[in-house]
Amino acid sequence: MENKWLDEKASECIARYGERWGRDLALRTYSGRLIGQEKELVLHGGGNTSVKTTWTDVFGQPIPVLFVKASGQDLATIEPDGHVALDLEYLKRLRTLPALPDGTMLDELHTHRLAAGGARPSIEALLHAFLPAKYVDHTHADAILALTNQRNGDAVIRDALGGDVVVLAYIKPGFPLAKAAAAAFDASPGCKGMVLGKHGLLTWDDDPLSSYGKTIELVTRAEEYLEGKARKPRKRRRGTSAATARARYGKVAPILRGLLAVPTGDADRPYRRFVLSPLVTEEVLDLVDSDRGKEIALSPPLTSDHLIRTKALPLWIDNPPYDDEKGFRERVSNAVAEYARHYEDYFRRHASRLSPGLERFDAMPRVILLPGLGAVCAGGDVGEAGTVRDIVAQTLAVKTKVVSVGAYEGLDEEHLFDMEYFSLQHAKLVGEELPLRRCVALVTGAAGAIGAGICQGLLENGCHVSATDLPGDPLAGLVADLRRTHDDRIIGVPLDVTDPKSVADGFGQVVREWGGIDLFVINAGVAHVSSLADLESEAFRRLARVNIDGTLHVLSEAARLFRKQNTGGDIVLISTKNVFAPGARFGAYSATKAAAHQLARIASLELAEIGVRVNMVSPDAVFSHGTRKSGLWAEVGPDRMRARDLDERGLEEYYRNRNLLKAKITAAHVARAVLYFATRQTPTTGATIPVDGGLPDATPR
Repeated sequence: MENKWLDEKASECIARYGERWGRDLALRTYSGRLIGQEKELVLHGGGNTSVKTTWTDVFGQPIPVLFVKASGQDLATIEPDGHVALDLEYLKRLRTLPALPDGTMLDELHTHRLAAGGARPSIEALLHAFLPAKYVDHTHADAILALTNQRNGDAVIRDALGGDVVVLAYIKPGFPLAKAAAAAFDASPGCKGMVLGKHGLLTWDDDPLSSYGKTIELVTRAEEYLEGKARKPRKRRRGTSAATARARYGKVAPILRGLLAVPTGDADRPYRRFVLSPLVTEEVLDLVDSDRGKEIALSPPLTSDHLIRTKALPLWIDNPPYDDEKGFRERVSNAVAEYARHYEDYFRRHASRLSPGLERFDAMPRVILLPGLGAVCAGGDVGEAGTVRDIVAQTLAVKTKVVSVGAYEGLDEEHLFDMEYFSLQHAKLVGEELPLRRCVALVTGAAGAIGAGICQGLLENGCHVSATDLPGDPLAGLVADLRRTHDDRIIGVPLDVTDPKSVADGFGQVVREWGGIDLFVINAGVAHVSSLADLESEAFRRLARVNIDGTLHVLSEAARLFRKQNTGGDIVLISTKNVFAPGARFGAYSATKAAAHQLARIASLELAEIGVRVNMVSPDAVFSHGTRKSGLWAEVGPDRMRARDLDERGLEEYYRNRNLLKAKITAAHVARAVLYFATRQTPTTGATIPVDGGLPDATPR
């Protein structure tokens, strides 16, 4: 492993943060980031770093303080304020206690923060406080875990790292581990570092470069030891190709996602769904297709820190029949049910030690391993599923290293349960559950004004949004804009609703990305201005291909996908006031949108039996959303302005004044109507919400 410390970068950190936070914390931030940027050292909020320095109180007196990484912070991007300031002298006094229950420990940490509103301290804060060195670095290095998670791991570690490293047997994180580590340090004050069995590595020094350097040095020793002991790898087997595996995943992901959904007993929201993230690589395929794949994979995680993300064990599905949809569903259904039974038995065996305030978690696996496909990872949203995927990739790689030099041996079941249900660990995952966090939506016609507003409204409520439209700058620009604030919960999918293959391919792209789709917003539409006398057949057919055929293609494909998932869902058609109150010279649009509206009503009749609700939103005159102009009004506006002798501003004012509420109708208003249906505020299907400020002639009847 390479030592990446650069004096000039360290100096830049001091210049940037030193005046406000002090030199010590500035350097702590720099070296912490160096650690966090190495996935072989920590993953997704793992690891912990600290510095002991001084704090000036309200009396102007310097007092000793411990700055320790806050719970859940990502070292790769940590800022100085990502560390919690704690009263160091008080924390050191806690070491004299014979015992300190977890809840009491957390109270003590909270009440001895030097900023009352500071972040949540790490459960390992006392581990850092009790060690005397100024800088302490704690990592979950892959190479270290590959050594400790073997039979006779303590002996292996000593052989690999030498006698200047202390080795502690596994102890649950918290007060007991902090006391044991401090006692071990006192007994060997000249040691270079400490390995925590099946947990990770501790290094320390009064200089940040030296502490970081010891981490790099010891991890490098472990890597070289593993490389020297490893048996010669087999040549790559000629089994499933990654391309074949990915194609299989696209076919079966909706089935798998549906079978993983947790029933809630709530008629309006009957399932708690997961977002899926596939891990399909040659390395993973080599493992799951090998003779020892199942034995290696069905073993405990590398470190207890991963348990809250992955559960104790993955689900393995033998010989999945990928070309037989019914057979695949039956095989997976039986395997998931068996996994749930085992999980419930595991819970009952250990429930007496349950942490206060925690009930049994759902019995669904978070990792599914399938020969011929790879790994499928599940989470409450794309971020959580991606975290699980990264942990699984690391875990399988390290386990493969372990078996190349010895035999894998993880934590025993009691320790696994204690950490899976450790309330202080779960506290770092607690956050606001937005109403559509677990939902995947597909929006057609997304690049226009109304479509952009709907995408934004869905994203702001936690939804994963696939914005679809014809390929080009409008779609690319929309996705780029929304990614700035919503990151990987928005993807752009070029799609032509008039082409059934394009629709199917677009749906397939979303399925491969997130595992399935729960909400379809059918918004794509085009307009044309002409009297009936002058209306050309081809112009009418052009509108029919988008407004009627396009709606039918999306409804048909959505119905097939919903049946595959078998967890219900929602469809919202963006209709128009012209269905109920058509306008002169607008016959092609009014007629084709009326046909689309009728198709949606029929879909509400046909799909209710599988728990799918189909509703309509009927807006009037949305001219723009931010800088995005309405394509429909680009077509219609000039004719309407000429007819009324108005400019663009005057036309908008005309439409505002014609409704009862004198309201300007916006894309955000339309989005809120979509959200009403998407969040299932009432048991409603086949209904229309007018978003028009009140147009009596357009009231649905």
